[in-house]
Amino acid sequence: MAEKKEKNDISKIKSEKEMLIEEARLKIEKQFGKGSLMKLGENPKMDIKVIPSGCILLDEALGVGGYPQGRVIEIYGPESSGKTTLALQAVAQSQKMGGVAAFIDAEHALDPVYAKRIGVDINELWISQPDSGEQA
Repeated sequence: MAEKKEKNDISKIKSEKEMLIEEARLKIEKQFGKGSLMKLGENPKMDIKVIPSGCILLDEALGVGGYPQGRVIEIYGPESSGKTTLALQAVAQSQKMGGVAAFIDAEHALDPVYAKRIGVDINELWISQPDSGEQA
């Protein structure tokens, strides 16, 4: 008998919790629009436009076939590991497809000659050189 009561209590808590979650979801959708909050598995096949990296293995590793368009991409790694080269290759690929790119040069070390050699149209590249990480 006690086991049945415990199951009922758990079901009641679960349904109250689900109700609160649903209320929160509806409020968020009302404020930010339909589809602004969803479960990750609800739409497993998303059509994401990508910019190919130029490297088939990297495109495969990224999981969507390249760099997702319209998203901020952060490249992280130790010094001299190829972060700038990878970023400039992404910029060049984006520009080849008619895209616009911005580069945040936190180290104030971007070499325009090197960027041009990689294929970047330096006259069309937006650049920011912040004084600190907070400004970036």
